[in-house]
Amino acid sequence: MKLKLHTQIFIAMFFGILAGLFLKEFTPVFIAPFGTIFMRLLKLLVIPVVFTSVTLGIVSIGDVGHLKSISTKAFAYFISTGFIATTIGLFLAGTIKPGIGSHLTTQGLKNITEGPPPSISELFVTIAPQNIFESLAKGEILPVIIFSILLGVALTKIGKKSEPIVLFFDSAFSVMMQITDWVIALTPYGVFALAANTIATLGISSLINVGAYFLTVFFGLVIHAGIILPLVLKIVGGYSPIALFKNIFPALAIAMPTASSGSALPVTMECLNKNVGVPNKITSFVVSVGTTIDMNGTALYQGVAVMFIAQMYGIHLGFVQQGLIVITAFLASAGAAAVPGAGLVTMVIILNAVGVPVEGLALILPVDRILDSCRTSVNLWSNSIGAVIVAKLEGEKLTPHSLENDSEKQKIIDSEFKLINKHNSPFAKEVKTKSEEMAGLRH
Repeated sequence: MKLKLHTQIFIAMFFGILAGLFLKEFTPVFIAPFGTIFMRLLKLLVIPVVFTSVTLGIVSIGDVGHLKSISTKAFAYFISTGFIATTIGLFLAGTIKPGIGSHLTTQGLKNITEGPPPSISELFVTIAPQNIFESLAKGEILPVIIFSILLGVALTKIGKKSEPIVLFFDSAFSVMMQITDWVIALTPYGVFALAANTIATLGISSLINVGAYFLTVFFGLVIHAGIILPLVLKIVGGYSPIALFKNIFPALAIAMPTASSGSALPVTMECLNKNVGVPNKITSFVVSVGTTIDMNGTALYQGVAVMFIAQMYGIHLGFVQQGLIVITAFLASAGAAAVPGAGLVTMVIILNAVGVPVEGLALILPVDRILDSCRTSVNLWSNSIGAVIVAKLEGEKLTPHSLENDSEKQKIIDSEFKLINKHNSPFAKEVKTKSEEMAGLRH
């Protein structure tokens, strides 16, 4: 029986620690290079994944003119809660300081830390795309994201003429997701090599800080999901958080073990439609787009993780750098695919943006899978709250209803996936099939 990925990672971590302890002399030469290769493969994915996913994310919105009111409210919710989540993560990491007390070093760290930090005006200038091919080649994340947004909006505006390019990006994104799956499958081997090298060079004491990091992230997720989001739902949406939790529990039960909000998408829509009474025109936009953009849990985790790694390396991140983390974490989490392990790839984006060594990811990998399940649940919880709030602000009366017949079920499914199926996306077809199976339309 094949072990699940997170089980493989824990086993690899265990043997990596043993290798670092008992094969200390051989690790730098024979084991460490495999960890370096794994990190290079992660870096390889960053630019193409961001370029294709952000562009498609904008295109998937479709004709914003028809959804101006809904989209404005939805994006206001996505942006505000995303920034709040990241800020909570930075505040907790800056207060608890889970990475303080370690003395790590890495090659090239001197070049990263010397010199004054760039000013806010300089940051605004540098994120403006000047030569997109140069930015792609150099791995300049923010200019690529800005260009991707502009490209997505332009493709939406020109209508049918955009179809060949959209289909190209759709295919390219699918290809990159396939490569990402292959790289993620190599995670146990990468973790083994990275853990062995960490223990061989830094000692067993370097793992103590990981527990403080885990508790900081978990505490932040509890605050955001258990206090902030319920207050927003109650005050802005006038809906009971407890009632919503009960109504969408089946979707949460899928999201946590799979660590994939995409897998729970059909169930989320069905729960919001049937149990809560959110109209299809709301769920079809807010939930489908929010699955890609509304990543509160991921944004919070990334804020803590970057601060933790910086603290472990003794790098001070000032106000400007922390502001850049907030912006980049939101944009990166918005571009993250709704699949397990995608946050690992987007973490590289943020670390590069603020000049923190990417190799520090080795320090958080042992507990990443557990936190992945936690933050995915928060992502889905936030997305559901967003749908209810938008519906309330649109003046909709949320009346739960039962679906009487298969034809009515099929109408709802077709309506829900009209948006994400607009460009014949393979992902949309897969999700629609799962939804039909759950609704009892396929046998």
